[in-house]
Amino acid sequence: MVRIQEAILVEGRYDRNTLSQIVDAAIFETSGFGIFKNREQMALLRRVAEKQGLIVFTDPDGAGFVIRNHIKSAIPGKYLKHAYIPDIPGKERRKEAPGKEGKLGVEGMTPEVILKALRDCGATVDGEEKVPREPVTKQDFMDLGLSGGPGSSEKRKALLKKLDLPERMSSNAMLQAVNLLYTREEFAELAGQIHNGEKQW
Repeated sequence: MVRIQEAILVEGRYDRNTLSQIVDAAIFETSGFGIFKNREQMALLRRVAEKQGLIVFTDPDGAGFVIRNHIKSAIPGKYLKHAYIPDIPGKERRKEAPGKEGKLGVEGMTPEVILKALRDCGATVDGEEKVPREPVTKQDFMDLGLSGGPGSSEKRKALLKKLDLPERMSSNAMLQAVNLLYTREEFAELAGQIHNGEKQW
């Protein structure tokens, strides 16, 4: 079992059960949209985030992003890390039918995917050391046509698909994920492939 120093926030008890078999960490639930009305729970999450950091780990569907954005608006970003799982079609074993968007949630992920998502978001794993690297910037996104220009949304979507990241990511969320997952050089190469092999910086 992998020990994570930050607390982890998931949507429901099945997500929590899945994670608790893989990581040793404090795991909290939002109870779906219940977090919107539960001020006491939000106050607790804020205190936990300020004390030891909080990893937001929601499903890649629309509901998951609504919850994620609510947490982002309620807790300062310096205390948060965001773990993302890829868009994978399917349904969890306990369900009779897939969810509305037909994507697997956190509970349906393999231990390998969950651990990769946690490491990629910058989780502090006991016994593992992080190496600093030069970041990709907002200006780089503009230079690559991924933000602030005509067709930037379509280019981002194409690149998100290539990078196996959720299609609903905003430009800022994508930038954060890219900096956690890739070196500047790796990202330049991947982004260049979307633009017919032309490197943009």
